[in-house]
Amino acid sequence: MTSIFLSTDYPYVSQTGVWEENRNQSSPFPSTPKGANKLPALFLDRDGVIVKEVNYLQNPKDVHLIQAAADIIAKANKKKVPVIMVTNQAGIAYGMFGWKEFDSVQRQLHDDLEKEGAHIDAVFACPFHQKGDTIWGDHPDHEARKPQPGMLFRATQMLDIDLERSWIVGDRASDIEAGLNAGLAGGLHVLTGHGNRSGEVSLAREHETEHYKVRTGSSIADSSELPIFFA
Repeated sequence: MTSIFLSTDYPYVSQTGVWEENRNQSSPFPSTPKGANKLPALFLDRDGVIVKEVNYLQNPKDVHLIQAAADIIAKANKKKVPVIMVTNQAGIAYGMFGWKEFDSVQRQLHDDLEKEGAHIDAVFACPFHQKGDTIWGDHPDHEARKPQPGMLFRATQMLDIDLERSWIVGDRASDIEAGLNAGLAGGLHVLTGHGNRSGEVSLAREHETEHYKVRTGSSIADSSELPIFFA
């Protein structure tokens, strides 16, 4: 099945087919001199973390912020912690919707956050899935689809961030695994969205290592206790 909804006309869609958007063209996070301390980032999954899970979100009317999402993002903004959205969008690979619908949803999301005094600094979205096909070809295990770390690595090319001190928040074990694969400091697995599904918590916890911490929280609200806010 080939998606007919994809378009390469969107300025944020790279030649590899991944949405790569820098929303802070004013460069609030300038490049640091060699050897200087880089900034830790807060990586956030979208569905089930920032907005309520509705399964293949494609209508702006279905965008509803999860309680405390705007507060956490605003807190990161004030601390000068880059907030980076990394989201898998299998619905595009399935041909259920395309970048037009994704863009409409994103616009609503950004508007809702801005009304609460919060903003996201960068957005990365992967449209590939092993069960779908796109105009870029079939990708059974695309390097940008979480749990692969491709989107997180792309973020380092856009913003001057320190992956080793960064954290990721997600509702799936694959989000947490992506953080591990990218060399992050840790991941917060939340119970909103798909997070409370049977086995998700234990699967997420299995990714904890000596150098990668895994925490469990009721929602994104528990991000307020992450080390990046106390650096």
